This record gives sequence, structure tokens and C-alpha cells, in this order.
Amino acid sequence: MHCIDIMRLSKTVFALGCIPLFMVGACKKDEAETGVIPTVQSSAPLHNATDVPISTSVAFTFSQTMNGMTLNTSTVSLYEGLTQVAGSVVSANTKATFTPTHLLKLGTVYKAFVSAGVESVSGGELKNDYSIAFTTTSTADELAPFITSTIPLTDATGVPRNKTISVVFNEPMNAATINETTFTLKQGTTDVSGTVAYANNTATFTSNSFFESNTIYTAEITTAATDAAGNALAAGKKWSFKTSNSSETLALINLGGGSNYVILAKTAINNSATSALVGNLGLSPAATSYITGLALVNATGHATSAQVTGNVYAADMAAPTPLILTNAVNDMITAYNDAAGRPTPDFLELATGNIGGKTLTAGLYKWTSTVTIPTDVTLTGSATDVWIFQIDGDLTQSSATNITLSGGAVANHVFWQVAGEATIGANAHFEGNILSLTGITLLTGASMTGRALAQTAVILDANAVTKPE
Repeated sequence: MHCIDIMRLSKTVFALGCIPLFMVGACKKDEAETGVIPTVQSSAPLHNATDVPISTSVAFTFSQTMNGMTLNTSTVSLYEGLTQVAGSVVSANTKATFTPTHLLKLGTVYKAFVSAGVESVSGGELKNDYSIAFTTTSTADELAPFITSTIPLTDATGVPRNKTISVVFNEPMNAATINETTFTLKQGTTDVSGTVAYANNTATFTSNSFFESNTIYTAEITTAATDAAGNALAAGKKWSFKTSNSSETLALINLGGGSNYVILAKTAINNSATSALVGNLGLSPAATSYITGLALVNATGHATSAQVTGNVYAADMAAPTPLILTNAVNDMITAYNDAAGRPTPDFLELATGNIGGKTLTAGLYKWTSTVTIPTDVTLTGSATDVWIFQIDGDLTQSSATNITLSGGAVANHVFWQVAGEATIGANAHFEGNILSLTGITLLTGASMTGRALAQTAVILDANAVTKPE
């Protein structure tokens, strides 16, 4: 019997706090198996946490990027005594999150499990079952939530045609009750189609298309929206606003000297297999030896490579290259800070970070966690439109997916500011400039029209990367 099956059979025993003797050593991997073995590094809530909200989800963070196919309600589960709690599992990169279907009970002990045998993307398996226990709060919340503000305000005029509508509550809400039924937008009697999201006490409605010019719209949120304890909104709200004849226009991010490079990094540029890179490569403050896999031919102040249509520069090359690279890296950091610091996003927590299948109009987007692109995405707009994506977590694009530009949109006007790691999947196509505080990795066969600008390393593997004009 496989290890993971044994774990499923023994879940009841684990819920009682016991480990059967027949399981000891049952989950040892064959010595011939390969792959990096993952471990569970942390959980939320923490083990033995108390006073946990009854609306909580349970998140596990692993040491490796995990194979989402092995993370489901059989392998990531929650129990109240011997009873398994109904719910769903969502995984992304190194995290798996179990969300209960219903609110948990007050003052109750729960145990959450990750079964041994779940796999990392490299094929390594978790060696041992991992579990935590926590106790929910015993105090019932009987106070009704209320709305503290809206954007736009009631009777506002001149509202941009690409504005996201938002409602701010006084306390955390039950996200499951904030949806396209409880939060709506109408033009007259006609429903406006869009996406509803909730994060950080704020509900947002993002229209699927630009609003009509000089038109009155009416937004409404009903008392079917409840707080985390199940209390209904104290009063629903309906308010109207009038649009302008234009959309909000973002200023471009000035890349400065960083714009002269298709790849610019601080610690390393590593390439596997044969890539086709169109544009200059720069590395500073690291030296030439930290550029690998490109078979460099030295010249005065730069190097060349058969894989690069352009020149390769590093901090230890002849003057004036070191100074030029220092300035370019400083400009890259300034551009990152500019992108990260742009205020008042048009789109906040859109689709809770899963933007697969979306058609995105120009504007400022912000997420406080990871953004995933599991299916194709289209950016639609004119040649003067600007997109800025503020991502506080990782950016992960799945294999064989595409970002497509339409309506005249250009890659030079697309900026992805990523605080975590940016990973472009195998044989995927990406558009735009990545400004990463951490690393940028293009997996085998991925292509990109844009720039990879990283404050650590850029990792390549048989990629085609072209600097936009």
C-alpha cells in the first residue's frame, strides 16, 4: 500500500493523537527515488493557537514549490474530533490553504493535517504526516457590521470610466457572502457584468468593460453580506455616481538606465540549454564569473555570446562599464520603488490573485499576496495605455499559457512589480517588464517580450527573450 493511502486510513487515529505502530517506517522513500524532499515550514494558525476566529482558513507553507495535483481534501484536511470538516483546498507555489465550507464552532479544538506523500514539483515526497491543533474563540460576536466608506462617494461626478467600485467595512467579513449577488452595479435597470472580490475589510466590484461616458450608475450591497461571525450587515447601501468621458491615465514607470537591458540582475545570470536573447545583458555588482551558460567571448568593456543579440556587461569589466552598470541598477531600484509606491489602485485584489482567463484593461492593480496565471490572459488597450501590477507576493505563470496584448497595447507600457519570485512556466509566453525584488525564473522554453530586471538573479533555460522597442 502506498504511503499516502496509509495516511488516509489512519486519519481517525491521528485525530485522537495516536500514531499506530504499523505506520512506523511505512513512509520511507525508496533510495532510488529522486526529487527535493519538501517539509512543512509553517502554518497559520500556529500549532496550539487559541482564540482563533471561527471564519479562519488553515494554511500550510512548504519548503518547496508543490505539485498542486497532490494537494486536495484527502491530503490537506481538518477534523473536529473524529469528524472531518467539509471544505476546499487551494494551492499555489509553496502554500496550500484549506477553507471550511461553513464557519467553525465556538470554543472548539480542531486538528489540521497534511498527509505524508504529497509531492514537490521535482517529485520529492513529504516524509511524515504533519499536524497542528488550535482552539477557536469562545466569545460570540453579536454586533452587526457596517459600511464605513465607499469609492466613488454618493453622487460623485467625473468618475473615470475604468474605476473600481469599493466598499469598506468596519470589521472582517465572511468573503463567501460578498459576491455577484450581494454586491451589484446597474446602469438604469441593466446589470453591469464584473468581478467581485474581498480582502482586508474591503469589497470591490471591477467591471468587465469600461463604463459608458457621462452616465449614471447605481451600486448596491445588501444585508445578505455578513461578518465573520455570521451577523448580517446593519443596513444595506445603494448609491449612484456619474462617469466622466475618459479613463484614468497612469504615468509610465521611468526605467532610466535599466531600459537599455533586456536582462539586468545584481547577483547572477544563469542559463541552461540554448537561449535566444535580444538586447543587452547587465550584471552588477557581481562579476563576469556569475554569468553562466552563455559561452562569453571577452571584448574591451563587454563580452559577446552567440546566444545574445547585443552585448553582455558585468561589474568587473573595463571602465566605464562598472559605473554605467551601477547607475542602471540604481535606476532599476528607483523604478521598482516607484511602481510599488503608486497610490489608489483601480483594481484591488482582483479575483483574489487568480487572473487566469481575464481580459485586463489599463490601470493600477494591487494584490497583497501571490498572483497566479493558470490560463491565458489578455491585456487590452491602446498604444498609450499603461498597466502597473503591484504584487506583494510571488508571480507564477503556468506552463503553456500566454499573455496576449490587444487593441494596440505595447509591452513597453506593462510593468509587473513583484516583491517575491517571478516564475514563467515552461513554454509559456509573457509580456511586459518584470521588476522583481527577488528572483526571476523562466522555465524551459518560456518566451518573453519585455525585460527581466531583478534585484537578485535571473535564471534562464532555453528561452527567447526580446527587449521591447
